[in-house]
Formats: sequence, structure tokens, C-alpha cells
Amino acid sequence: MRFSPLTASAMTIAALPELFYSLLLGSALGFFGGVFGIGGGIIAIPMLVLGFGMDQALAQGTALVLMVPNLLIGWWRYSQRHPVGWRAAVLIGGTATLTTALIAHWATRIDGNLLGQLFSGFLGLLALRMLWLRHLRQHAPAEKPLPWRALPLVGMAGGSSMGLLGIGGGLVATPLLAGWLGQRQTVAQSLSLALVAPSSVIALLTYASAQRVDWSLGLPMALGGMFTVSAGVALAHRLPERRMRSAFAWMLLGTALWLGLAPR
Repeated sequence: MRFSPLTASAMTIAALPELFYSLLLGSALGFFGGVFGIGGGIIAIPMLVLGFGMDQALAQGTALVLMVPNLLIGWWRYSQRHPVGWRAAVLIGGTATLTTALIAHWATRIDGNLLGQLFSGFLGLLALRMLWLRHLRQHAPAEKPLPWRALPLVGMAGGSSMGLLGIGGGLVATPLLAGWLGQRQTVAQSLSLALVAPSSVIALLTYASAQRVDWSLGLPMALGGMFTVSAGVALAHRLPERRMRSAFAWMLLGTALWLGLAPR
């Protein structure tokens, strides 16, 4: 079937409102991801499921398009200020990447309802943990030598979350590194980014190979988010952190219940 130049122009013009909407949505997700300091995928995936009617795996794959560039940029910028040794980064990142590939290959083939229930359960547990931590005084742990043998375990835990849910690698790894392994928060976050950034690329490639990515929506969202995440981070420094975290935790808890109870 051949298209005349006039027909092609009409199709391009018709697609402009959808492109603009995708850019606007990505800008909003990038901004709020920056405000709350949590990856935009946690906000994007429920929105794609509930607002766009996507199945869980397609929503996770599409959200990874938004997340990958931001995570890679964040990893590069954070490693400039808080570098960790290449050996530790390769060990935790390599283990996480391999685990992500294996789990994501399985996740794209399991029942969508089960995957949705696992995702909503993860959101609920994360929200409850955030609400619980509000009442605890956070003390910096005494710094310990980096236990090399434990890093692959952390990589497997974070990589499993990235492969199964498309999110959560850093949310799993950072508390393990800072609490269990006694690392400074900056070291924990730097190692977490070394885990999450390459794992997100592998997760995206795996979901894409299984045709579980909507590129026409994901790419404009990613572009829009890259322009607004910095503004969100800047605003976060001017807002009361405790109230903001509490509001976000309650929102996550409500979203988890909505996802868990909504008919599929």
C-alpha cells in the first residue's frame, strides 16, 4: 500500500496531539520522580495500567524506556561525586545484570494477573516501610570494610526486583548496603546505581525482545522526563521532607490497594 505525500502529512499532523500528550506525561513523571527521589517507574507503571489499560508486563517494559536514560545519567553524575572502586561496581553490577536477564525472561511469560499482584504487593510493602521509618531516628551506622563476598547477594536481590517488576533494584539494595553491610549512605547509593543502571538496560532489552514495550509512548515520555527531573530535585530541597515522604507513602499504599482490587 502506497501513501501519497498528502496522506503522510495528514497522518503526521494527526499524531502530533498524541506526541504532545506523551511528552507532557513524561515531563510530569520526571518532575515528580525528582521531587520524591524515587524512580519514575513507580509512578509510571500504575498510571499505564490504570489509565491506559495496559497489561502489567507491557506497562513495566514501557516504563523502563522512561527510566533507563535517567538512571544512566544519574549513575554517571553520582559516580563523579561519590566514586566507588571499579571492582565493587563490576561485582555488584555484573551479578545484578545476570540475575535481571534471567528473571525478566521469566517475568515476560508469566500470567499478567499474578505479575500485577506481585507489583501491588511490592508497592504496599514499600509504603508500609516508609511509614514505619518515619517514627525511627536514623543514625548513621559505623562504617565497616566492604564485604566483597556479600555483594553478589545484594546484586541478586536488586536484580531480581528489576527483572520481575522493572523497578525496585535501588530500593532493595540501598537498605541492604547501608543497614546490613554497614556502608555509608553515599557508598550505598553509589553501589545501588552501579547495580540498577546496567540492570535497567538489560531489563528493557529483555522486555523489548518479548514485544512488551510500547515505544511510541515510551520514547516521548523518556524525552519529556529528561527535561524536568532536575527541576523536581530542586523543588524537593525546598519542601518539608518528612511530610512529603509521608504523603508519597500514603499515595503508594492507596495505589497498591487500587491495583490489587481493580478488575483485570
